[in-house]
Amino acid sequence: MKYNISKTTAPAMPSLGNGTECIKLLLSQVSKDMYEPIVPMLFPILGAHLSGAEFQYPDLSWKEPCGMMANLVAESGGNKGQLSNLVEAICRDFRSHDESELQKLVEWQKQIKTKAANKEKPQRPEVAFWIPPADVTNAAFIQNAMACEALGERTQYLNLPEIEMADRICGGHKQISQMMRNIYDRQRAGALRATADGVTGNPLLRVNITASSTPYASRKFYRNDLFNGTFGRMVFSYKPRTSRDGRIPRQGTYNNAFYTQLDQYIIRLNACKGRFIISRLNSLVDKLAQDMASLADLTDDDTLWDVSKRALVSAWKAGCVMWVLNNQTWTKHMGELVEWMVYHDLWSKMQLFADLLIKDSNFVDETHRRGPKNLLDDLPDTFNQAQLEALRLSYGKTKEGTRDQLYKWVSRKFITFSPQTGLYTKTEEYLKRNSLNS
Repeated sequence: MKYNISKTTAPAMPSLGNGTECIKLLLSQVSKDMYEPIVPMLFPILGAHLSGAEFQYPDLSWKEPCGMMANLVAESGGNKGQLSNLVEAICRDFRSHDESELQKLVEWQKQIKTKAANKEKPQRPEVAFWIPPADVTNAAFIQNAMACEALGERTQYLNLPEIEMADRICGGHKQISQMMRNIYDRQRAGALRATADGVTGNPLLRVNITASSTPYASRKFYRNDLFNGTFGRMVFSYKPRTSRDGRIPRQGTYNNAFYTQLDQYIIRLNACKGRFIISRLNSLVDKLAQDMASLADLTDDDTLWDVSKRALVSAWKAGCVMWVLNNQTWTKHMGELVEWMVYHDLWSKMQLFADLLIKDSNFVDETHRRGPKNLLDDLPDTFNQAQLEALRLSYGKTKEGTRDQLYKWVSRKFITFSPQTGLYTKTEEYLKRNSLNS
């Protein structure tokens, strides 16, 4: 395990080397304090340009780079607005397409007004918006999904400046859980919808979403959906409050040279069609799955284990997008960024929701929250069962789970057991790896 997510400081992002040139180009337009928070937010935007491509996950299922959802979380005034500038830059082709689609509707409305009341009205044209407005209603969202499916199985993308806007899209907060799960899993909308024209439909939801929110708004919005799968499907990117340095952050200039470079990457995304297997990415995700199991065993945290499974899928989809951006070639630096995104997502979730994942509670100051604790780190290099029992009890865990945890640690070669002394000892391999991560 390369990163420690129990610390209050975010896992440091690796150097962006060969294969991540597009990410570096996009980061050139944001202030330095936003580099790490912005990176996970880029992939739902870029992935929305990849329609008509599927990739094989290690479980042998085929997935599209849709259903990607990410939530940028920072305090009010924390520079979250820089994300919207990047959205407009990356989605210039979407805006151009939607302007022509809107013109079709305007012309149709003009025709209706010129027809007498007893004349047959022209049929509404089939239009599909690729980047609908953030305040789109649920009925319009479903209708647009129907059009996107009919006109080429296109992914629609939404950027929500406030996470509460998702309620309107989903038809109310009670429908958030079902709708977000359907979006993430590329399922159908779940119900037939009727329009004024009597048209019904149940479209396949190909949607990517980015959202922004404060820590308070995030906790309020997700607190009832932490254990039903909704929470795990959303990637979180948290920017803690920074020191008062009195400096105004500097953004990029978005000049012609930037757009010329960016357009070359967008062309690659739009042109990618077919089915692909990225072997090196899949091998990395297999390894990370083992790391997640080890992390869950060290912390004895089933919730962390459950959440990590979808964090892997989300980071894997980001890896697929990077592979296309890099002209369908994989590099070591791309793998390092995928690995970091898994841990950054988990760290963000634990920083924001750790206390709520333990028990339902009111908002608490962030200094009183903690992430998953590696229990083995809090034990001496040589210890007995009673010491682990006492430690587990101090963290609110059961005494009965002690033997099972010791068994898992031994089987993963974190510790060895001496029948002669009845003591457990941390292995050299574990101590060496732990010293590298500290």
